[in-house]
Amino acid sequence: MKLTGVAASLAVAALCTACGREPEPAHEEIRPVRSIVVGETSGSVGATYSGEVQARHESKLGFQTSGKVVARLVDVGAHVKRGQPLMRLDPAQESLHVVTAVADVEAARSRVAQDRVDVQRTEQLLARAFASQAELDQQRLALAQSQAKLKAALAQQQITLNQRGYTELVADRDGLVTAVGAEAGQVVSAGQAVVTVAVDGDREVLVSIPESRVDELRRAKVLQVSVWARPDKRYDGELRELAPDTDSVTRTYSARIAVKNADSALMLGMTASVFTPDVDGRSAIRLPLGAIYNQDGRPQVWVIDAKTSQVALRAVQLGSAQNDSVLVSGGLAGGETVVTAGVHMLHAGQKVKAPGASTTLAQGSHP
Repeated sequence: MKLTGVAASLAVAALCTACGREPEPAHEEIRPVRSIVVGETSGSVGATYSGEVQARHESKLGFQTSGKVVARLVDVGAHVKRGQPLMRLDPAQESLHVVTAVADVEAARSRVAQDRVDVQRTEQLLARAFASQAELDQQRLALAQSQAKLKAALAQQQITLNQRGYTELVADRDGLVTAVGAEAGQVVSAGQAVVTVAVDGDREVLVSIPESRVDELRRAKVLQVSVWARPDKRYDGELRELAPDTDSVTRTYSARIAVKNADSALMLGMTASVFTPDVDGRSAIRLPLGAIYNQDGRPQVWVIDAKTSQVALRAVQLGSAQNDSVLVSGGLAGGETVVTAGVHMLHAGQKVKAPGASTTLAQGSHP
């Protein structure tokens, strides 16, 4: 019984000692995070569109008459001059038409000559009272009709001569042959495109624009063009044409960007890129998409206090986005540090460690 009392006394003493001791403070974890020091940039994330270099003007040439092709005089890729023959049709049929037209003209001339003689003879007979005025009027009417038929025959002869000239297809302007649609022995119809010529001179890039970027392209102050074969060279561009409707398959708008300082290095068919580095010129901040924390449908970011290293949520206003970047048009100021990774693992007031915080670019660069 004595041992039991002693044990109880020791337990009571231990409890009293524990009650008098202060609890140890909980250790707060300092979470390492990735961050950037934001800076202002132009009001655009920039956009790059891939396209193809094309000629400003392209002629699809065809014969003005039908017939059988007997000669193809150019190949794809050949450079042609204005007036140079490109293709010929068999002229035999047209030559027969010319012979017929010449014969019709001669027959009409003979008829006019005969009617003129008849009028003169009737006038002489009328002077001697051997013919009536009605007969003379009839002869004069016949002469007028034969003269009109002669004019029609001459016009038809000229048309036939032109048709024979149409059996040779010639280039209307200097340029490069980009397509040939007929071969020797093939029968073609009038107006059928058989040779395509890309005219020398102006060059442009055909690109497809998503509907969300159409307004930005219209407002773009600067357009830069580059080609995959010459990434070190840049050309100035200008929006020349924008389709009023979308393509039925891709649901994009076709745009043609005129290249202002095109040279011989800009060849037809090259893969080109059109870059819009500046759209509206407003001041904005560029952030990675991973820095945006959506809470109740509101975009926010974690901002690190430079003195206490604690994070706090800040509501922001977002602008346009492209790929993995987004513009913040309001809620942040240049020079602030923003968490870019692990935003869902933080809570307000938490201390963080951001070693080597990077700095965003002050101006957009070509991707």
